[in-house]
Amino acid sequence: MKGWRISCAVPPRLCALHGHQERQKEAALTIPTLPHADSPDWTALPKVLLHEHLDGGLRPQTLLELCRARGISVPAEDATALAAWMHANADSGSLVRYLLGFSLTVAAMASAEACERVAFEAAEDARLDGCVMAEFRMAPLLLEPHGLSGEAVVEALVSGLRRSALPSGLIVCAMRTDSPDETLRAANLAARYAGKGVIAFDLAGAEHGFPPTPHAKAFARARDAGLGLTCHAGEADVGSRVLEAASIGPRRIGHGVNIMRGDSAEQTADWVAQAKALGLHFEVCPSSNVHTGAATSIATHPIGAMVEAGLSVSCSTDNRLMSGVTLSHELQALHDQLGLSLTQVGQLMRNAAIASFLPASACETALQAMQRWDEATAG
Repeated sequence: MKGWRISCAVPPRLCALHGHQERQKEAALTIPTLPHADSPDWTALPKVLLHEHLDGGLRPQTLLELCRARGISVPAEDATALAAWMHANADSGSLVRYLLGFSLTVAAMASAEACERVAFEAAEDARLDGCVMAEFRMAPLLLEPHGLSGEAVVEALVSGLRRSALPSGLIVCAMRTDSPDETLRAANLAARYAGKGVIAFDLAGAEHGFPPTPHAKAFARARDAGLGLTCHAGEADVGSRVLEAASIGPRRIGHGVNIMRGDSAEQTADWVAQAKALGLHFEVCPSSNVHTGAATSIATHPIGAMVEAGLSVSCSTDNRLMSGVTLSHELQALHDQLGLSLTQVGQLMRNAAIASFLPASACETALQAMQRWDEATAG
């Protein structure tokens, strides 16, 4: 493991993935803690996952096996050490180190069989963590340089998700660092599978310097196909990017934490008021935000202020492998470290169910499960 290096350069498109910025801090390996004996049973809480990248959520053992099958060098000899390496990269404060992990996972997934396996296991892991429905996302065109067509990727991912008993759907991502013609091509791909397992369209990638407006045609194409719209915004760029994204269609925002950081209290209040008037929902991923520098700690994470301001907010994991978390862990951390009440944590999950792009019947079933949990724990 010592001295390991990835032998190839990180692809330029992948270097923009997820908009992570470098932070000036020492790398630190922070392994999530387990609940205390007297804590609520976080796994038993019915949960809804809205924001999870499939290429950031592989099981460590699966990643190890897929890499070995394709002859890809890995930085560790066993799954536990590989997971620790991936998490150290995510929490290193270095964008380059962070993206080394994604160069590995994308290369490992470069077959239809691998994509199907990864999707199936992601759904099963969410189900075992207490999720009652989930949405997963990926940018299929990232696998084209590895010889796999976008259509093949989508079909394999949808097939994998359908193998699980968990109600779920796929969000197709485009990369904002690509040209508008390229993001329109991703939207056309998503539209082709609307009603066939694809439920929404997203714009991801390096945010700073790459605003959403040039990609308005891609969002219009996805909207016309009946797909839900979400957009990464206000994570690595200013809070006004949230409203800019909303102006071209999305009513869900990935992260969006900088909406609470205007240049003045008045500006922040104005941004919040506009977001509420538009009915925006924020898919917030606390641990990932800490690892990428969008927040300094869980204890000071803007999600608390967002909840207090009355915004519609949910909690997700973003990249379970990279951040070393589960949704149960994220909710526990918000309760234990940020001080959200159990009622507030439960409301995050209700918000997620209401905002989901999955069919209304699945959302209603999820809300009913939450109500039963409330009644059982209240007694």
